[in-house]
Amino acid sequence: MPLEETPEHVLVAMADPLDEFTTQAMELALGKPVVARVGIISEIESAIQRQYSNGAGTLAHIAGEYRADVRHDVDDIQYLKDLASEAPIIRLVNTLISRALKAKASDIHLEPFENTLKVRFRIDGVLREVEAPPVHSTAAVVSRIKVMANLNIAERRLPQDGRIMQQVEGREIDMRISTVPTMHGESVVMRILDKGSLPLEFASLGFDAKARGAFESILMRPQGIILVTGPTGSGKTTTLYTALHALNTPDKKILTVEDPVEYQLEGVNQIQVKPQIGLSFANALRSILRQDPDVIMIGEMRDLETAKIAVQAALTGHKVLSTLHTNDSASSVTRLLDMGVEDFLLTSTVNGVLAQRLVRVLCGHCKESYRVSNDLADELGLTRFGDASDLTLYRPVGCEACDHTGYRGRTCILELLVMSEGVRQCILDHGDAAAIQRTAAAEGTVSMHEDGLAKALAGVTSVEEVERVTREA
Repeated sequence: MPLEETPEHVLVAMADPLDEFTTQAMELALGKPVVARVGIISEIESAIQRQYSNGAGTLAHIAGEYRADVRHDVDDIQYLKDLASEAPIIRLVNTLISRALKAKASDIHLEPFENTLKVRFRIDGVLREVEAPPVHSTAAVVSRIKVMANLNIAERRLPQDGRIMQQVEGREIDMRISTVPTMHGESVVMRILDKGSLPLEFASLGFDAKARGAFESILMRPQGIILVTGPTGSGKTTTLYTALHALNTPDKKILTVEDPVEYQLEGVNQIQVKPQIGLSFANALRSILRQDPDVIMIGEMRDLETAKIAVQAALTGHKVLSTLHTNDSASSVTRLLDMGVEDFLLTSTVNGVLAQRLVRVLCGHCKESYRVSNDLADELGLTRFGDASDLTLYRPVGCEACDHTGYRGRTCILELLVMSEGVRQCILDHGDAAAIQRTAAAEGTVSMHEDGLAKALAGVTSVEEVERVTREA
């Protein structure tokens, strides 16, 4: 980015001022000596966009530079590659990714329809429609993404999965790509895994002091199983990675089996499951038990075989962390029993079950407080936290800082079921999930709903958000 021109030289901001080749090329082009100064990549890109775009930063304008004589439903591979390598399409896809990162989106959805191409970002767990490229660029945009992910651009009849590693504004971004054929072309979902935004501290995830202390106490036990449960997109993997980060010391051998490996952790041996060549969770687990691990992390307990190997590993002195897809912590126990794990093995190996959801955090700039009425306190069960006249809740308003949504970021609401003697006896007496939940509550377990209400009263989130997220649980 040029900063100043004098009769003697041109002052230029560069991300890498020691790049002699670029400096010499600029001196040849300008006919003057170039004086380089170091600049931040994001600031240089922002300045270039501001100074040289002339209002041409919209996706429609970028796509307008791209030739309009596109043949639809083409089968010529070379033609598709040519489409994907044209400068406007490269700029268009890069602009789309940059905008998603600036909006802190976790996913980019590209959905082709007969007359439009829709683009939606998932921001804080909620899909939001954004500006989309024109429909005539659909084939080129999808082909460009497939080229970046090393997918077969000629195959448009079958689903494909890939991965893109890219430097964006100085950050290492990892994207998981999924394509599926639809009536009007291929639908593409890009899951953005931003290593720079991964919090590896329990306090950052939303654990209060009590929950953190209880979870860390079972995490530090020498053997046993710890389960984290919740639906897809509830932050289970991030919680497990944070647990591994806490356990990752030079005296421990840690092995993981994942599908897919979302983030790479220094000092942790991570195995990617590949069912197409027979490397399933169960097969990988059998092998890694011979690798003398201290800690094993299983991406998901999907079947009885995987669950049985995990139980055997816990019985033989290993620490096992894994996930399950259930609504609450008590349901995880009944799910494992339904799979076929014996109750006496379950009670002697499982140390604790953490159920969690993600709720949106109220924007600190515009949230608004209001007094709780007696009727609302009775309806939501807030009276357990104190007299209604002393309670305050907060509502979203919306401002520039939160893009007028009222929310910015997400945090966890949690429910930690510790395998106490009372819970063990309830399981051995063949109690159902409701009975296990009642026993745990009597021993002091805080439900997800109660944890959410406590966070709503603390001004972290709104009570409407807690009700929305915990309704199915």
